[in-house]
Amino acid sequence: MAEHNRQRQPFIFGIVLCLITLYSEPVRSQSSSELLEARARLLEAETRQALAEAERAELLARLPPTQAKALAGNVEAAKFGAAGLARAFDLALELAGEVCASLPPGRRVTLYDPIVSQGVVAARTVDGALGRTAQELAERNIELQRYINAHTPESADRRGVIPLIWLTAPTVLLRAGADLAGVFKSDATLTGIAYGDGARALFASALARSCPERLAGLSGGYMGELDTARHAYLLERVRLVGTERSVLAQHAARLEVLADGAKGELKKELQAVEAAARAQLKAVDAFTEGLRAGEASDKSPLFTAARYLGQAERSSGALVLDVDLRLEGLSLVRGNLFGGERLALSGVAFLWYRLHEPDGRLLRADALRRVSRPVEVELRGEGADGAFWQVGSAGSPPTR
Repeated sequence: MAEHNRQRQPFIFGIVLCLITLYSEPVRSQSSSELLEARARLLEAETRQALAEAERAELLARLPPTQAKALAGNVEAAKFGAAGLARAFDLALELAGEVCASLPPGRRVTLYDPIVSQGVVAARTVDGALGRTAQELAERNIELQRYINAHTPESADRRGVIPLIWLTAPTVLLRAGADLAGVFKSDATLTGIAYGDGARALFASALARSCPERLAGLSGGYMGELDTARHAYLLERVRLVGTERSVLAQHAARLEVLADGAKGELKKELQAVEAAARAQLKAVDAFTEGLRAGEASDKSPLFTAARYLGQAERSSGALVLDVDLRLEGLSLVRGNLFGGERLALSGVAFLWYRLHEPDGRLLRADALRRVSRPVEVELRGEGADGAFWQVGSAGSPPTR
């Protein structure tokens, strides 16, 4: 019986294997079909997602950014940088009116400029040197004439006293006058400010607009070059110096003749007097040549002195107003696709001033600042009112 069972086991195992094989074939076929179907659905989903992302990227590329700023390539804030200075300009006009109102009544004022002040002092020095040179030469010529008369052969018995002081005194005055041309070669400069180099000139013009009758001069620009009276006055002084110089040259020539005919100590004395006279002639020549009286340019100290003497006459006795001004403008541009571009403008002004007497005494000082309220301007329409577009023109007062 046992032997019979051992013979039936392989047969049973074979049947089981056949049944398993027959059952597994449909299952394997079904799994492969489902796998292929799943892969197809995944590929289709990935394709739809890629198409959606491509469409979204294309749409975003056509729309502007969500933040509020100018559209790229259309409006740039830098292009409107000067527009904000229009508000700062208005503030300069306002501050000029306030400064005018604070000036002492009955007194005229001139604006302080270090370069102009230096020019005025130098011009007065040139004028004074011309007058003193002519006077000194006239006095020396009188002394020399007396000395020559005392040493001529026909009056040899009338010996005069040798002008030792005149012989030994250095011609400091004349040599200082000859160096006056160097005064006009100053390297003094003025520092620019945020508004530009014309901010101070702008404020000066604003002062002249607010109170022209109170100003004795703006210390710059036209300074009376076309007025020939002062230039003619200086030329007359130069002519007087030249006349006295000619007389001095004649005296030197006469002293040379007398020295040639003298002997001993008298000869040495005459030669010393002649040498002193010729040294003074050289000093006078250096002085007059340095003035360049024949030129009408800034290289001529005489021409420049005439300009500054006019400024000195106009500002004589006037108070001195020293000011410094800083102007800045703010421009803000906002833009979007549907609302268009908008421009907001504001200005800031800082001013300090000091009022002095001509002798330097301080009368008044103050520091002021102004910040203008922003004004919106629609670049595609009229956002600001008419006052903004017309402010600063003749007859229209500035607005705050």
